[in-house]
Amino acid sequence: MAQEPTTRPADDGDDRGGQQARDEQPVLLVEDVAGVRVLTLNRPDAYNSLTYQLKEDLLAALRDTAADEQVRAVVLTGTGRSFCAGQDLREHVELLRTGDPAPLRTVDEHYNPLVRVVTGMPKPVIAAVNGTAAGAGAALAYACDLRVAAESAKFVMAFAGVGLTADTGASWTLPRLVGYGRAMEMMMLGAPVTAAEALRVGLVNRVVADAELSDAALALATRLAAGPTTAYAKIKEAMLAASTASLEQALAVEARTQVEAGATADHREAVEAFVAKRKPEFVGH
Repeated sequence: MAQEPTTRPADDGDDRGGQQARDEQPVLLVEDVAGVRVLTLNRPDAYNSLTYQLKEDLLAALRDTAADEQVRAVVLTGTGRSFCAGQDLREHVELLRTGDPAPLRTVDEHYNPLVRVVTGMPKPVIAAVNGTAAGAGAALAYACDLRVAAESAKFVMAFAGVGLTADTGASWTLPRLVGYGRAMEMMMLGAPVTAAEALRVGLVNRVVADAELSDAALALATRLAAGPTTAYAKIKEAMLAASTASLEQALAVEARTQVEAGATADHREAVEAFVAKRKPEFVGH
């Protein structure tokens, strides 16, 4: 690639629940390469389950990514054998035992904001799903724009198994991906859905060999990062609005977003390139 990747830990968030020692591995890795930001959940020994610290760091990193105009596509993935096992139940139990209110506030303080920033991200977000995606971890993948899964990946709606209902937007995203009946089955029974089945029912966009996942996701993100970023943002906006809109409302959103996309340098470049019979060079705005 033309640009060398840069990797850094995410900025430290709130130190609640015990501050990480400075010599420990960061729970979130942030890597930039060729206009793509790769956010990697980095708790492999705990299947990348979501602690308070990881949720804080991920939310801060996503907000920073949304505001960074140099980043034009995003990959969300995990280290080790799991994409994300959802809420860290060990931490959850300990906080409940001590009477800490954090577990009861985490949906409002973390999971809902995470979904909002991913779906509202003005650039494409790709989930590269390695291994198990369970509970809130699976729901984070559903909130992304595209999902690339390793052959060993599986999706588990684990909420009912621990006496909980859906969160992290799963009640909204999952039925829109696979239909109401299949979503209800996944929610209530909690049976794992393999990568092959996920591809068949439209839960993921692509399935690749485990060893090829990172390269495949990065190649897709790099392709998108070289594209018309504002147009992608407007596509996301229109699609999200249309999910709950009437036809007339959807037409109104399309009319507005098309005007906004049509005013970009990328649109002018694309039509000039078409006339000149050359490949357009998009700048993202």
